[in-house]
Amino acid sequence: MKTKEVRIGNRVIGADHPILIQSMTNTKTENVADTVAQIQKLTAAGCDIIRCAVPTMEAAAALREIKKQIEIPLVADIHFDYRLAIAAMENGADKIRINPGNIGDEGRVRAVVTEAKERGIPIRVGVNSGSLEKDLLEKYHGVTAEALVESALDKVKLIEDMGYDNLVISIKSSDVMMCVKAHELIAKQTDHPLHVGITESGTVTSGNIKSAIGLGLILNQGIGDTIRVSLTGDPTEEIKSAKIILRTLGLRKGGIEVVSCPTCGRTRIDLIGLANQVENMVADIPLDLKVAVMGCVVNGPGEAREADIGIAGGVGEGLIIKHGEIYKKVPEAELLPALREELLHWEQEKEK
Repeated sequence: MKTKEVRIGNRVIGADHPILIQSMTNTKTENVADTVAQIQKLTAAGCDIIRCAVPTMEAAAALREIKKQIEIPLVADIHFDYRLAIAAMENGADKIRINPGNIGDEGRVRAVVTEAKERGIPIRVGVNSGSLEKDLLEKYHGVTAEALVESALDKVKLIEDMGYDNLVISIKSSDVMMCVKAHELIAKQTDHPLHVGITESGTVTSGNIKSAIGLGLILNQGIGDTIRVSLTGDPTEEIKSAKIILRTLGLRKGGIEVVSCPTCGRTRIDLIGLANQVENMVADIPLDLKVAVMGCVVNGPGEAREADIGIAGGVGEGLIIKHGEIYKKVPEAELLPALREELLHWEQEKEK
């Protein structure tokens, strides 16, 4: 679904631009040092856009210093107080996220829109299933996909009628299938870019499963311009998951994909630990490769044939496998360093 182009700081979304990954800091925005440190960590992990909560004027003022120390666009998350939105823009926010329904009367919304328009700052109109208006809850007899869409489009129209259409829309629900349906509906009714995510999806385990299903179903239909995997945990986990989802759907290349077997009675090495070590080890190697981690030498070479390079464990030793062929045998203790050496050599050859 082709959407309009929207510039957010030094990034552009919509139209034919790639889907960007977003996350949100969980530090106190007023604490500049902690917030900057977390944003830099997220940037290194692959975050394209960062959102910070702005609950106080002190937090809004802190954005100015935060902006000086980060490289990616900053979105200010505003609730209730329209003055915080204006202050956030004055202090350098590249985009603001508001729900016009909790900002107040039309005059307050207009004040925010006027400031955004003067500065050319996009507004993300965000609607969650937990914040639907009473009249829509009555009309649809509860929270539904149709209610989410109507609520979002009503707010978009309010801002458009004020003469501003530099907008991004997000409609989120913790109900995966409701969220999917809502995106299918709204994609047919607007050409504004869509920020996609399953809100309040849960812990790293349950949140990843729900997000993978929901985002997979939505993105696979060509819907979505930015995504966030919302997890109750370290925000860097959101970036890892988002990258895997995009890569699995063929929507983003780059980064090493690790595949590993589920272990069986033939396994004589700590395959679970080894697979996790490999995944962590390759995180900083910028290659578009598939690495296989196999638990035994019986099926390892064959199962690793689809990978560019792989390792298979044995008793006290292991194999380095390239394109399904055994490349060399090394002691078990040297398996991980040997794999890294091969990957770094691969990277050097690529750069020549």
